[in-house]
Amino acid sequence: MNDTAHAIRIRPGGPADAPALLDMLDGAVAWMNARGNTEQWGTAPYSQRAGGPERVERYTTENTPYVAELDGAPVGALVLDHGPSPQLPIAPAGEPERYVRLLVSDRRHAGRGIGAALLAHAAEETRRAGVALLRVDCWAGGGGELVAFYERNGFAPTEGFLSGDWPGQVLARRVGPTLG
Repeated sequence: MNDTAHAIRIRPGGPADAPALLDMLDGAVAWMNARGNTEQWGTAPYSQRAGGPERVERYTTENTPYVAELDGAPVGALVLDHGPSPQLPIAPAGEPERYVRLLVSDRRHAGRGIGAALLAHAAEETRRAGVALLRVDCWAGGGGELVAFYERNGFAPTEGFLSGDWPGQVLARRVGPTLG
């Protein structure tokens, strides 16, 4: 692990973090588009997408957001929920779970382990809640780079799905409850 990963502080998020999350999402869209990826999140900045700002507001009020900081500045975010988005064709887990609804990092800090630190935090929060299953879904296109990222972070593919013509992949990680 690099020095930056040790300096990352993860704290609970809230409504005041919505502008920072939107900025990170806008940066992610621009970064993906610059690399030729217009299929994953489209070409419009997330903050200008129909329903984008409202979705981020819901993430910070109805779900459990966490914000990664470096030197007090937000550089990443993760949102946990108790299951997948009801708008997606994903089967329920059939057991208690925590579900990563959003993972984003500030592209200016790419490669510094922010996403991995947030996923490790999500696993620990899941364990602390006495839940053994952590799941996430992601875009499965583009050669599978995002799927491979989650695999490197302890997740295993479970089921693929299509949302319109958008190829998705559900991944799961067993974290086991904390024994106390």
